[in-house]
Amino acid sequence: MQLLDHVSITVRDVQQVRPFYAAIMQALGAIVVYERPDALGFGERNRPDDDDHTYVSVFESPSAVADPRRHWSLRAASEHDVRRFYEAGLAAGGTSDGVPGVRAHYHPGYYAAFVVDPEGNRIEAVYHHA
Repeated sequence: MQLLDHVSITVRDVQQVRPFYAAIMQALGAIVVYERPDALGFGERNRPDDDDHTYVSVFESPSAVADPRRHWSLRAASEHDVRRFYEAGLAAGGTSDGVPGVRAHYHPGYYAAFVVDPEGNRIEAVYHHA
């Protein structure tokens, strides 16, 4: 069961984070769902006859505040994609919050990396079959 249908990340300045999210989502193979001056959407929206998808929105909000205990975890299709996500995030203005590697304390095949976007949001990419 996929628990999440879609989620929204808020930022104060979507233009500032646009290159970051475009880079990490491309590294994970996520398609652009929409682009507006105040919002971005990635992934694939569900339809009445096909509801096995997830998408992420990035919305501009003047009151957005990052919290170090909150993060968004995105699925990767391979360890290679986790590494691509990490490298793309750093190249597009993000900072490292955990290099790619196995996190055996979660489970033996948990391979993940963490980056922080230019506004302080913590984003993870994880592959569960390492």
